[in-house]
Amino acid sequence: MLNTIDHGNVRELQLARPPVNALDPELVDTLTKAVAEAATAAGAIVISGREGLFSAGLDVPALLALDRAGMTGFWGSFFRLLETVARSPVPVAAAITGHSPAGGAVLSLYCDYRVMTSGEYRIGLNETRVGLVVPPVIRVALERLTGPHRAERLVVAGDLIGPNDALACGMVDALADSPQAAVSDAVRWCEGLLALPAHAMLGNRALARAALHRHFDHLGEDDVAAFVDGWFQADTQRTLKALVEQLQKKSAG
Repeated sequence: MLNTIDHGNVRELQLARPPVNALDPELVDTLTKAVAEAATAAGAIVISGREGLFSAGLDVPALLALDRAGMTGFWGSFFRLLETVARSPVPVAAAITGHSPAGGAVLSLYCDYRVMTSGEYRIGLNETRVGLVVPPVIRVALERLTGPHRAERLVVAGDLIGPNDALACGMVDALADSPQAAVSDAVRWCEGLLALPAHAMLGNRALARAALHRHFDHLGEDDVAAFVDGWFQADTQRTLKALVEQLQKKSAG
């Protein structure tokens, strides 16, 4: 479910939940704990995926089986994962090794640095297309990278964009020639920070990310409830179930 690979003082946390690294309750909790532990054991963290795929996002089939209480618990856990990455006391880089729609893209927004593999891959927040409203704490994280106008266009349309467009709009910081290069480039970026005077680097990093942290200071039960209410809207459930049926037919074919 999660592979740990140490590159000197940089710890790589590789998502390893076949077939598509979908984020279910167990993976979310496992990654949250691993990020918190790595922040005490290493100088920096890299979150990566498998070749051709970072994460396909939320495990919709598994989540559709949850009742309201179960979904409330999961969404609270997902917010905790994002907060753990956002508040990490050490730098976190995302090695986006391939496709990264929805939840995969969301996870990368809270990292310090994102390097994406070039090629026919897509990244973005496609929640609109599956009937979901993007929570404010996620929208502002995207705005922080792309600016409000571009974030509005991406969120409202629910577009998935390619690596070059993601780089141009600021959603990722760099491109790599291969999934392996994405990991090595992310590790190298972390090593570059760790070569700097630690007090100054970490202090300036904390100041630069303070606004991102503040959004979690005001995140509460109402925010979780708002998303869960949207999840159980009749039209959203129909859209999600149709999506699952489409994916199952594609897999069977």
